[in-house]
Amino acid sequence: MADEREIRAARAAWEARVDRAALRRPVVETADGLPVDLLYTPADVATDYLRDLGFPGEPPYTRGIYPTMYRGRLWTMRQYAGYGTAEESNRRFHYLLAQGQTGLSVAFDLPTQMGYDSDHPLAEAEVGKVGVAIDSLADMEVLLQGIPLERVSISMTINATAAILLAMVVAVAERRGVSPAQLDGTVQNDILKEYIARGTYIFPPEPSLRLVTDTLAYCAEHLPRWNPISVSGYHIREAGATAVQEVAFTLADALTYLQAAVDRGLAVDAIAPRLSFFFAAQMNLLEEVAKFRAARRLWARLVAERFAPHDPRSRLLRFHTQTAGAALTAQQPDNNVVRVTIQALAAVLGGTQSLHTNARDEALALPSEESALLALRTQQILAYESGVADTVDPLGGAYYVEALTDAIEAASRRLIEEVERAGGMLRAIETGLVQRMIAESAYREAQRVERGEQVVVGVNRFTDGPAAPAAGRLLRVDPAVVERQRRRLQEVRARRDGAAVARALAAVRQAAEGRDNLLPPILDAVRAYATIGEICDTLRAVFGVHRPVALV
Repeated sequence: MADEREIRAARAAWEARVDRAALRRPVVETADGLPVDLLYTPADVATDYLRDLGFPGEPPYTRGIYPTMYRGRLWTMRQYAGYGTAEESNRRFHYLLAQGQTGLSVAFDLPTQMGYDSDHPLAEAEVGKVGVAIDSLADMEVLLQGIPLERVSISMTINATAAILLAMVVAVAERRGVSPAQLDGTVQNDILKEYIARGTYIFPPEPSLRLVTDTLAYCAEHLPRWNPISVSGYHIREAGATAVQEVAFTLADALTYLQAAVDRGLAVDAIAPRLSFFFAAQMNLLEEVAKFRAARRLWARLVAERFAPHDPRSRLLRFHTQTAGAALTAQQPDNNVVRVTIQALAAVLGGTQSLHTNARDEALALPSEESALLALRTQQILAYESGVADTVDPLGGAYYVEALTDAIEAASRRLIEEVERAGGMLRAIETGLVQRMIAESAYREAQRVERGEQVVVGVNRFTDGPAAPAAGRLLRVDPAVVERQRRRLQEVRARRDGAAVARALAAVRQAAEGRDNLLPPILDAVRAYATIGEICDTLRAVFGVHRPVALV
């Protein structure tokens, strides 16, 4: 077998035989500046198989976190859905489950995310627009009507108000006789990335981190099958981060949460196995595959180095993937079907545990029923027709993929260390360091597209093609949603026990002013049909609100 020296010599001889003009080509780099060579050989891979790759289901989990991966169980097909009132969203959930979806992923409207009731003056223009409007337990009861909570996994993309929405799910389950221990799902609950990339925060970082930690502790005791946090690189990437930044900032956030839990006195082996992650799948297929593999390996190593867990599950990076909304174009929207397929393939080849595929019309409106079904069918074709689920880590050992996995891991570790030298993730967010890094990356990428260096088909090249679909084919939220939602809110306030609500909110305030876990009083307030706005106003009065730093 040829050794590294022989391979390098043979490559030099090959290059000498090839037309030199053919070898002269523009320098290719990833968005992180990682060089991409013309050709990769075993000489380009410094990987020690047993140390750096190993076997699936064993550290460092580069090849997958489960021994049989998709041969044992396919990824969860979890389409993100929600709009209008709870009734409309419930119908969409039932439709998707009937079409073969295997888990729910709930989108909430902006007022729900920001802790305002639907009749608040700031809420009117956004009620039901980018997700479902949830004001009280009454809405959650309708949203989950007919959904078998003991069998269907529920993921909720909610952060600042995560504890309240989780309490609502628990309360609905209680009323149906379903034990909280039977509930399976995820609440995103990743507030740090809201300060970094998304903006749906309410409270300052310190009390927000307390709410996250309270949720971790409550779930560890009462909801053993529930993922109390999904640390999200997705929104960081959507804001313009590179692949390396997505990995580094996501894992740095996760380390911050885990350290906060340990500082609270929680055992690392009680919390780390329930952490989950959420990544984007962008357009560079092989880079994305390498990114997922690098993130999995780096997380396993960082947790071992910093927390020395006894349970091997504490080192597992379990992740959900969503195809890149930022990559979808309003121009020639049918092209988005191809983009989503490539991105979904990257997620599967990278070993995701669950997947959402975006719909072709999402650059124009909320997904229509037709386009949502096509997005689901994309996953099903990958799962059942493509053969990519037949073997574990099918690109493992590919010279380029292994070299890029190593490079992304090393660059991500360096960036995490840079953040730590700046005082840690909380400090880096407060000073705007992380936000500036992402803004600079987004600007560089926008410039490359504008100059035509990065081709976007239908946008800056090959622009002749079919126009966007007629407005009549797009999903539009009925303006009457606002009035229907307000009416239900008024009915809830009229029939509930006002004294019980006042007592429950007083208990929430008392817990916020002290050090007790906030989840039990929040759950009691939800049971009394206190609204999300009332609970958040109570917390605002104690915690205050966050004012973002100006980026200069």
